[in-house]
Amino acid sequence: MIGLTMGSSCLPVAVMLCLNVVAAVMVSLVKVAMNGGMNPLVIVTLQQLTASVFLAPIAFFKERKSRPKLTLEIFAYIFVSAALGAALRQYMIFVALRYTTATFVTAFSNIAPVLTFLLAVATRSEALNLKCRTGMAKLAGTLVSLGGAMVLTLYKGVALTHAMSPHSQHHRPETVSRGKWTLGTVAILGNCVCLSCWFLLHGRLAKKYPHVYSCNALMSMLSFLQVAVVGLCTQRSITPWIITSKFQILTVLYAGIVGCGVSFVLVTWCIEKRGAVFVAAFIPVVQIIVSVIDFSILHEQLYLGSVLGSVLVIGGLYLLLWGKRQEALHCPPPPKVAEEDPEKDQQQQQPANT
Repeated sequence: MIGLTMGSSCLPVAVMLCLNVVAAVMVSLVKVAMNGGMNPLVIVTLQQLTASVFLAPIAFFKERKSRPKLTLEIFAYIFVSAALGAALRQYMIFVALRYTTATFVTAFSNIAPVLTFLLAVATRSEALNLKCRTGMAKLAGTLVSLGGAMVLTLYKGVALTHAMSPHSQHHRPETVSRGKWTLGTVAILGNCVCLSCWFLLHGRLAKKYPHVYSCNALMSMLSFLQVAVVGLCTQRSITPWIITSKFQILTVLYAGIVGCGVSFVLVTWCIEKRGAVFVAAFIPVVQIIVSVIDFSILHEQLYLGSVLGSVLVIGGLYLLLWGKRQEALHCPPPPKVAEEDPEKDQQQQQPANT
């Protein structure tokens, strides 16, 4: 029994670690594909189409008997979730990759768990008691992480590594104008906001419509239609939509089937099992993997600002998570008990009245 419990409790952790490896590889593949000329809007469109084609047959055969009727409310949830979690978020992260580096994008993405916590507090799905030590720890962790994000945005610093190949000279941050680097920073910030909103929204959607394959297949199809409309309006030439090289085809297939289709199903399962904050807490792991790929394969340079900002963001994040963990263990929120008491009293009084 203990072994089974340990196994079931460790399974979400193992799944999230595998998903982080998948995300890191996808970020690196997409970065190289865009360096080769692929348009980010085209990548997102083909990615979502591939994911929907992959998931639709699985959803049909696996959930056709148990799947309930799709109501207007659930469809609205899936439509908004498709826009935030797939279409808009993926496009923003690809734009950020185009104008910055993979290491910078993954470092800045570490503020997503902090934004998730702030949105959870604002929507009252997360408690923040400043009279308790754990509440102060969560607030301090939030402020430290936001300070680290400011360092990442405003301070670049000296290069700690040197270019290793002609390929890196062509794609180093110095060759990118300050305006485009700022655009990339705004894009990754928008990605973090979309991701945080999607975590909370998808957590509610999983409770209302707990059919993982059908939900994600429909979400991928809707996001494909959303991005395709925008793409056809902005990219009227047929040339950007034609992919011929084997590497570009591999990138689209990997991003669609593994990076989107399989990953969305597993992320949905993890959110249902452990919650949005638990899933968001694994985002810093992507940075470590991407940094190794970035320096060893893509030969990008490492800057002092990225190191300092990353340390602050990750340190603040785990201070926030420590406070949340301690609060869950020692300071359970009392309001829920108070709200349930009147209902229990009425249920106890009904037999007496009858």
